[in-house]
Amino acid sequence: MKIIVDDKIPFIRPALQRITEDVVYIKGAAISPDDVRDADAIIVRTRTRCDEKLLGESSVRFVATATIGIDHLDTAYLESAGIRWVNCPGCNATSVGQYLETSLLSLQRDHGLDIPNTTIGIVGCGHVGSAVKAVAERMGFKILVNDPFLDSKGLVCLDDIRRMADVITFHVPLTHGGAHPTFHLADRDFLMGLGRKNVTIINTSRGGVIDEQALLEVMDRGNVSHAIIDTWENEPNINRQLLERAYIATPHIAGYSADGKVNADNMVIESLCDFFRKPRPEIIVPPSLPPSFTYHGNPLELYDPIADSELLKSNPGQFEEQRGNYHLRREKA
Repeated sequence: MKIIVDDKIPFIRPALQRITEDVVYIKGAAISPDDVRDADAIIVRTRTRCDEKLLGESSVRFVATATIGIDHLDTAYLESAGIRWVNCPGCNATSVGQYLETSLLSLQRDHGLDIPNTTIGIVGCGHVGSAVKAVAERMGFKILVNDPFLDSKGLVCLDDIRRMADVITFHVPLTHGGAHPTFHLADRDFLMGLGRKNVTIINTSRGGVIDEQALLEVMDRGNVSHAIIDTWENEPNINRQLLERAYIATPHIAGYSADGKVNADNMVIESLCDFFRKPRPEIIVPPSLPPSFTYHGNPLELYDPIADSELLKSNPGQFEEQRGNYHLRREKA
């Protein structure tokens, strides 16, 4: 069995070696039709577009993405071609929760965010949004939740979020059609109609969910005082003006804790072995923090997003390198 794998997926290599000796690691954006022509499976991240152009003349029967998002998979084509595809829902939900918690603690430290008197609006209440909601409850925020894809008690409409929230954070998939398209969900009308001054906007979902030019405009007007941006339109060619203006700007790594990565690896390996009826290797575990690390109970000791932000702001041309060679980050000591 031959497997083509994005070379930036961490921690997965020993497990794959126990499944087959024929594993080829390639930069995700560079995987070509020639690379996959005689492959049985490919394991990718968001930088590999899996469609008929890539797979049409291949022997691939199984596609796995070690991510929650699937907007880089042409699922209609994969299904019509009889190619099994899997993603990893929920794999990095607690990692994004950690990113939100430490970003908000940083905002409290640097700009005096008054958490008990702050209303946070969470847009999207799937795996990630639910993890963020749990973090917000633990921190003591007032909470509003909207999800365009759910019809559940306790949810509010998006207009309520727009009118009443001091912090608005997005956790929806990127969709361009269907009943609830999310492309530019936060468009100019939404941002111009914010009901409060000095709102904080957070995006860790997909870049296209927010109209970045409109966001810059409302920042100039004072409607938005702080932007925390992890996902960007046109990655890796990100908006340099928004990069400079954002309070925290990171290279699409909110879900990049070692814990989240290992969760994705294990989900991919399990699906791969089930599909090809292979024995499953032992569970992958994340590496330990250095013995010199001492944790005193402050989440910012485990992860401070300001460090990642400063690195991206000083080297924006290295967006992909910073993302692909991300440092060890653990959710727990």
